[in-house]
Amino acid sequence: MSVKVSVVIPVYNPGKYIDPCIDSLVRQTLPAEEFEVLFVDDGSTDDTPERLDKLAAEHPHFRVIHIPNSGWPGKPRNVGVAEARGEYVQFLDQDDHLGTDALRRLYDMGHRNGSDIVIGKVASNFRGVPHGVFRTNREKCTLRDAPLFDSLTPHKMFRTAFLREHGIAYPEGKRRLEDQLYMMRAYFPAEVVSILGTYTCYHYSKRDDGKNAGSAKLVPEGYYGNLREVLDVVVANTEPGPLRDRVLRRFYRVEMLGRLSEPAVLKYDDDYLREMVDAVRPLALEYMDDSVHDGLGPMLRMRSTLLREDDAEGLVRLARLGSSVKGSARLENVQWETDGRITVTMAGRLVHGEQRLPLKLLRRDERLYLHPDITSGFLPEGALLDITDDLAGFQAELSLRDREKAVEWLCPTTLETHVEMLDDEDDETTEPGGKRPEKAGRTCEVVLRGTGVLAPQGSSKGRGNLPRGFWDAWVSVRGLGLVRKTRLGAERAEHVDGQCLPALLSAPARPVIPYFTDPHGNLTLDVSRRGKKLVPYLEGRPVLCMPGRSPQLRLDLVTTAATAPAAVQLVLSKPPAAPASATAEAAETGPEEPETSEAPDAAVVHAFPSTLRPVHGRAHLPVPRRVEGGAGGHLAARGAARRREGPGPGAVYGGRRCRRPSPPGRQPSRTGPRPAAEADGAAPPGGAARGGAHRGRPRRATAAVLRAQEGTPVRGAAAGMTRDPAGPASAT
Repeated sequence: MSVKVSVVIPVYNPGKYIDPCIDSLVRQTLPAEEFEVLFVDDGSTDDTPERLDKLAAEHPHFRVIHIPNSGWPGKPRNVGVAEARGEYVQFLDQDDHLGTDALRRLYDMGHRNGSDIVIGKVASNFRGVPHGVFRTNREKCTLRDAPLFDSLTPHKMFRTAFLREHGIAYPEGKRRLEDQLYMMRAYFPAEVVSILGTYTCYHYSKRDDGKNAGSAKLVPEGYYGNLREVLDVVVANTEPGPLRDRVLRRFYRVEMLGRLSEPAVLKYDDDYLREMVDAVRPLALEYMDDSVHDGLGPMLRMRSTLLREDDAEGLVRLARLGSSVKGSARLENVQWETDGRITVTMAGRLVHGEQRLPLKLLRRDERLYLHPDITSGFLPEGALLDITDDLAGFQAELSLRDREKAVEWLCPTTLETHVEMLDDEDDETTEPGGKRPEKAGRTCEVVLRGTGVLAPQGSSKGRGNLPRGFWDAWVSVRGLGLVRKTRLGAERAEHVDGQCLPALLSAPARPVIPYFTDPHGNLTLDVSRRGKKLVPYLEGRPVLCMPGRSPQLRLDLVTTAATAPAAVQLVLSKPPAAPASATAEAAETGPEEPETSEAPDAAVVHAFPSTLRPVHGRAHLPVPRRVEGGAGGHLAARGAARRREGPGPGAVYGGRRCRRPSPPGRQPSRTGPRPAAEADGAAPPGGAARGGAHRGRPRRATAAVLRAQEGTPVRGAAAGMTRDPAGPASAT
């Protein structure tokens, strides 16, 4: 069988940091006979050569190529491509790893499209990720119709014949920006580029010793000498016009102005700052003409002007201003939708300073300008920076980020741009007495208002369901050429807390718990109970169960191999109506906490049998989708467990042995069968389910809330038992 993919990995003294890389290759879903792994050892001096040789002996599709030390990954990659037998080549670094299904998905996309390059979604816990590139899948695109220049790392899949036909190879020896040079040489001749944005293929991992590739300090003269080579490739492959301007502007914004802005430039000493400016400025004057400059955002245009004028001190002052600018996002509303998505209403803006004041603009004669308070010292006296045509650049986008794995997914976001007036008593455009001079203008700010959608559930054409974990809600606020990320939730309307209800999604049910972090108050989704205890977040609230999915009362109890299904009866009862006087008092003072979980004199309105079933070490109690004949309103749910003899000296209920309740005045018996016991199948709505008995007493639990109407699906359900301090039972 022909080899589909060759994975090329340059290796030099990786130590333990290569373990995730190896593990991800062993676990690939692509059959071993359909891909090969080429470790190109660049003269390692630790035990890596022996370890890799042993690995290759154990896995026939692994190969190790030993070469003398070249000191840089360029030559090992070239050697790997030359030795590759696969239709495609995938580059992988020794301290990174692949998603389990990455090779299969990338190859399938490339093969069906005849792609020259296939780019898979990446995640990183320490470096920036161009999330816009991976917004959606693109079967076929090129540099001319997609922002490929925002992704210039080589960790992609290349058609092997394409690299060989065009002579695309790495410069060898120590140098900087070799990835950018390689990728620009590859992007221009590529006729088909595919982007897989719905699956995280590549994971960059931060090393705890700080020795990731590219972490060495930059030497300005050499770095920008290497950048000149990259810019020459751009100029040689484009005509003057919009495409050339877009590509050059990317390098101007990132590699040039980006290193003369916050936070980097604020850490430079005077000598190093001078070195940087002297190295960057000649490239700016030679390659970045006015058509490139004018396409920058307002703050970047100011920075570009200071660079052109050789004003190093001004660059530092502007960086201080830029470092004070933050993103702000206020959460206005949260609403679960019937399809299992959460719609959030929010307002985003840019703020600055320790007091997080609005970033002020000046509106004059239907034009918008950066306020003189901001531009003072950066523009000639009396001059204003017009940003009217940059208004479309104000944007915000919602995303969910896995706190532990750093995978981030952009969320559908619909926002409108509003220019809102500010009441600024200190505005210099206001004269004593509150009058404004003619044509003085009014102070305002830009606010982005609208909605975003948090989707724990995936779709058939998009990404899959969010895996188990803590998923933090972030908002990226853009404007004036700046991008500022901020957490969502710390600023929120008072009523929002009551709207963050837990929900059961999918089948089997997965709990999703929206909550606000302590102490910062930011919005996070706990998916599949990554770590949150249910009771504090669910007490006194219903649990939403999305239509189309079977609701469950879930009693998560510790079970054993000997546990047998137990017959139970689920009883729906309706609490009696409170007296009018009590209702009036509750309206004034709030409801009192009940002394017991029992519903006094509750009327039984429906009862039906069910079975408590052990499932993978837990016990589940199914609930019918419809409760025929049940009265409308809020109903209390209780499950009465019938005795079931176990194989040993005690009865087994929910997987734990229970002692017989003792007669009054006697100590609890430690052996013997257990009589029928009442075991309420619910806790505080959605509360933790706990199994077993405490000192031989029957278990009791508080009532769950079922929102049921006659002949209609059960809309919400929660289950659990009060905690047994003596037992280790876990709950979902």
